[in-house]
Amino acid sequence: MRFEGTKSYVAADDLTIAVNASIALERPLLVKGEPGTGKTELAKQVSDSLGLRFIEWNVKSTTKAQQGLYEYDAVSRLRDSQLGDERVNDVKNYIRKGKLWEAFEADEKVVLLIDEIDKADIEFPNDLLQELDKMEFHVYETNETIKAKQRPIVIITSNNEKELPDAFLRRCFFHYIRFPEADILQQIVDVHYPGIKKKLVQEALSQFYEIRETPGLKKKPSTSEALDWIRLLVSEDVDPADLRGDAKNALPRLHGALLKNEQDVHLFERLAFLARQRGN
Repeated sequence: MRFEGTKSYVAADDLTIAVNASIALERPLLVKGEPGTGKTELAKQVSDSLGLRFIEWNVKSTTKAQQGLYEYDAVSRLRDSQLGDERVNDVKNYIRKGKLWEAFEADEKVVLLIDEIDKADIEFPNDLLQELDKMEFHVYETNETIKAKQRPIVIITSNNEKELPDAFLRRCFFHYIRFPEADILQQIVDVHYPGIKKKLVQEALSQFYEIRETPGLKKKPSTSEALDWIRLLVSEDVDPADLRGDAKNALPRLHGALLKNEQDVHLFERLAFLARQRGN
């Protein structure tokens, strides 16, 4: 069982090595990288490539680790008992299975994505140590232990919004997805937009990397934003020769796809102003 990438996902060699290493070690793969570098999509593509069912657990700031195991709805049981409902005699009627339970009880191996784990409380990763290590947990309400029938392939993503505990990191295989070099990004564009004008792509990518390297930029545009921008350039049928426009106008064409805050827009406006002053 090896991941080699897919036709719709360009995976660098170091990334495929990391995925296969985590599979061989049977440890969760912790993937970090800039937003928009394909961390979430990686788990979906591993699932497609290996022909395995995909289970996704989207973590939010309010998410608790217990929700990934199960939740006991005591309020509904109390209400049903007051109404004389016979369902109250079986506590299992009030147990809601979480994503880890779903992955553990699957008869076949599955891919489990725990997406953006760093959004949750700092204790969230620690609360999953035992479950991800031993692949089992106890349900106290029913006094049963849920063990994984097949150890799932676990992929965990993080945007580095907060540090993760050392005890959690020790149990993971780690990989940082670097921002792709120009040749890799060219391949990604070719996958998403086959047959696109080569000259337009070359000029667009050249300008895109110049924008990313602009000193003082607060948020560098991501891979997904580059794809959105190029899609707009194609839909607007922008001539590659007109892409840069007047050198005194530093704002890129259709810049709303690339610049996502007013500070960066103002930065390019100031650069345009300085360019005009030098021109005078």
